[in-house]
Amino acid sequence: MRSADWNDADEGATSMIGRVAAILGLFGPEESVLGVSEIARRTGLAKSTTSRIVQELVVHQLLERTASGVRLGLRVFELGEAAARPRDLRKVALASMSDLRSAVGLTVHLAVLEREEVVYIEILPARGTPRLPSRVGGRMPAHATGVGKALLAFHDEQFVDALVADGLSKVGPHTVTDADRLRRELARVRAVGVAYEREESGPGIACAAACIRGTSGEPVAAISAAGWDRTFDVRRVGLAVQTAALAISREVGRRPGLRL
Repeated sequence: MRSADWNDADEGATSMIGRVAAILGLFGPEESVLGVSEIARRTGLAKSTTSRIVQELVVHQLLERTASGVRLGLRVFELGEAAARPRDLRKVALASMSDLRSAVGLTVHLAVLEREEVVYIEILPARGTPRLPSRVGGRMPAHATGVGKALLAFHDEQFVDALVADGLSKVGPHTVTDADRLRRELARVRAVGVAYEREESGPGIACAAACIRGTSGEPVAAISAAGWDRTFDVRRVGLAVQTAALAISREVGRRPGLRL
């Protein structure tokens, strides 16, 4: 893009990338098409600046025009498919995820940790389970999810300290927002190998999650099974999830060339 397209000529590259990221980050399953005025309002950018950036993104196929606005373009999905880490890990985990769903009849998630959030790289939905806030490619605060707590439990203390220093936002009715309580929960997860969540990511939802670990014991990803809180069998689901995580960890260990 030309520097003139970004308001001030002395704006750095980080600012340019940040603006593009802010615009693309607005789009999701419930916000598939947005107009320029709405994009400007939500990002806080000037409408003229937004219009210029959107036009450039359309040219490069990161956005495409519709009758009522713009939506994510084909290039975004091509780049998503090229992301090696989720694709490779998904292939390794898919059989165990399918077995887990068959065993417990719940929606199964595979997620990785990115800074203070989890990113879902595969979801196998099950009938009769609640509508969940998760989606493939979507993000959730790590402290408010079972998969997030399963991963945080095996990260170093400095990582967790940095996360709680920014504050723990409330997502569901019973999200843990107290730093000391979260640390106690993570210690319990390390001791028993399973993380539990009850209405922390959303109302009526419960899940059990376990960490998938690499050859050196490092946290690689996490797997979970989620369903209705009122019918959730903690012991049965927890054991099944832990078994699936161990199976995937073994597969990761057998593939030294796997890009994680």
